[in-house]
Amino acid sequence: MKQLERLPGIGPRSAERIAFHLLRTEPEDAFALADAVRDVKERLRHCTRCFNLTDTDPCGICSDPKRDASQVVVVEQPKDVLALEGTGVVRGVYHVLMGHIAPLEGVEPSDLTIEALLARVRSGTVREVVLATNPTVEGDGTALHLHSLLTPMKVQVTRLARGLAVGSQVEYATRAMLEAAILGRTAM
Repeated sequence: MKQLERLPGIGPRSAERIAFHLLRTEPEDAFALADAVRDVKERLRHCTRCFNLTDTDPCGICSDPKRDASQVVVVEQPKDVLALEGTGVVRGVYHVLMGHIAPLEGVEPSDLTIEALLARVRSGTVREVVLATNPTVEGDGTALHLHSLLTPMKVQVTRLARGLAVGSQVEYATRAMLEAAILGRTAM
């Protein structure tokens, strides 16, 4: 239970429930979970092209010939790739920064995979870079920094749209959401 409590989002009660569930489950199911945890630590690594997590190099996305390698979607973390892939809309490839610029936390541009991104763009095969960093102060700062580096390289730089979420109601939107929605409006 103490080891389970160390996982994010797992408190003492959840750790207890998981531990007793593992005790009740068939041995092969418990061992399959243990093997999966071991595999994560032994087999997963970062793709040398995009820095996403993978068990092959290059990763399945980078090596997929159906992908548009001229469009690079820049995200902060590997989990962002999962979220975007879940939409089924992205046809390009990714570049994972492995964080965002946060000087107060000691994270400088040199701590991220920005140089590798610039090298990809310099190769001449990239026509568009989509900045898909989080809509936070740090994410916006990182996007602005990348924009300043990419603009002289004669590549199209775009940013994910913002504003009202599908299914939301205007009366419950925050001021920032409404401002982004108004400023980022598009023709119908």
